Amino acid sequence: MITTVDEYLHAVPLSGSEPEQVGPFTLFRSTTIWPYYARPRAGVTVEQADVEAVRARCAELELPLSFEWVVEACPSLGPAAAAAGLKVIEHPLLVMERADFKPATADARVEILPAEPAVLRQGRGLQNVAFSDGGTAIGAGGPAERDAAAAELTDEFIAGLVDRHHRGVTVSAGAFTDDGIVASGQHQPVGPASEIVGVATLPSMRRRGLAAAVTSVLAEHAFDNGVELLLLSAESDAVAAVYERVGFRRIGFAGAAE
Repeated sequence: MITTVDEYLHAVPLSGSEPEQVGPFTLFRSTTIWPYYARPRAGVTVEQADVEAVRARCAELELPLSFEWVVEACPSLGPAAAAAGLKVIEHPLLVMERADFKPATADARVEILPAEPAVLRQGRGLQNVAFSDGGTAIGAGGPAERDAAAAELTDEFIAGLVDRHHRGVTVSAGAFTDDGIVASGQHQPVGPASEIVGVATLPSMRRRGLAAAVTSVLAEHAFDNGVELLLLSAESDAVAAVYERVGFRRIGFAGAAE
C-alpha cells in the first residue's frame, strides 16, 4: 500500500510540471498556477548534501524550496532536511478502498461542481478563508470573507483552475446553503488512484458535517469513475478523525519540508 501511494504521489504533479532529476530527487518544475516541490525517488537514502543540491538548483531557477514524501517510503529525508535547516512536518496519511466507504450527508446540497469560472472562484475563495484559520473549531470567517477572498483571485489563476477541470485532472465538489457555497474540496485522479485535497469549510459553518459530506461526494465520484484507491493527508489528528468517519484508515505519515 505504501508503494502504491508513493507511486501515485510521484505521478500526480506531472499534469502541471516538467520533472528534472537532481541527485536522488525529482524536482517538479511547475507549468501551472501553483508551485510544486521535490520528491525522493523510490528506494533511495537521502543525505544532507542531497537536500543542499536541491536548494542550490531551486535558487538557480528562482523556485521555492519545498519537499514532499511518504515518511515510510523514505525515512532518511526528514532528518536530512532538518539537518539542512528546513522546517519538517509530518501529517497523518490515510487511504480508503471502496469496500470501506461510509457515505456521509449533511444539511446542505452537496454536488460535483461544474468547470465554471464563477463557481470555482467562490470555492477557492472559501478555501483561502478556511486555511487561514485552520483546524476544526468554529471561527469568524463567513460568506462576506469568502466573497472578498474570491474577488482577490486573478483571472489567470481562475483560468488555470478551469483548465484543470476541463482536462479532468481536478474534480471539485461543494456544499451549498442559502449563503452559497460554504464547503468545498477536490480529488485528483491518476489511473486507479486519486488524492482528496483542499477540503475546507468556512470557519463560521464548521461542526455541521459539511467536510465529511463533501469528502463523501468526492469519494463516490472517484469510485464511480474507475478509481480503486483514495488517499489523503490530514492537517492533524482532529482533521484525520473527520475522514475516518467516511471510511479512511491511517497507514503512515506524509512528510513536508520547506
